[in-house]
Amino acid sequence: MIGFLVAFQIIVLVVASSDPSQKCYFAPLPSIPPSKDHRNIPWGKPTIQYTNGTTCCSSLDEIRDHLDIIDAQLLQLLSTRASYVREATRFKTTLADVNDPFRNKEVIQGAVHDAPSVHLPQIVAQKVYEGLINSSVLFEECIFNTYVDPKEHHGTAGTCHQSS
Repeated sequence: MIGFLVAFQIIVLVVASSDPSQKCYFAPLPSIPPSKDHRNIPWGKPTIQYTNGTTCCSSLDEIRDHLDIIDAQLLQLLSTRASYVREATRFKTTLADVNDPFRNKEVIQGAVHDAPSVHLPQIVAQKVYEGLINSSVLFEECIFNTYVDPKEHHGTAGTCHQSS
């Protein structure tokens, strides 16, 4: 069912509790003056450790390869989510029912609240979920607006209008 996740390696994020970057995982982000450092690459210590004890990563290309795999997985998950969003539209009686601000806020706040438990910066969760919810509402409105009721239009069998 979710076999595409098999390629995902279990990782542990290794960050010391005294690491000042920990502040970057909570909202609001701290006000920090921009660094003027010119650093030798790679700087700092690896923060990703695989279950076999090795660490990531030895190059930016290696990191990008991992990100490409994750991006492909995210696209698949977003596609599945969009399928459920489309299904949810079938249970909305009016266009006004499509956008439920209370539910939208609840989903976004839940993601922000839960983000630290998976070591995701809250600002990332907030911005991603705001975009996800807002674009899902637009998609759902389109589905709602393009549906043709077969009872009212003979021969179209519950299809969507094709825009030209």
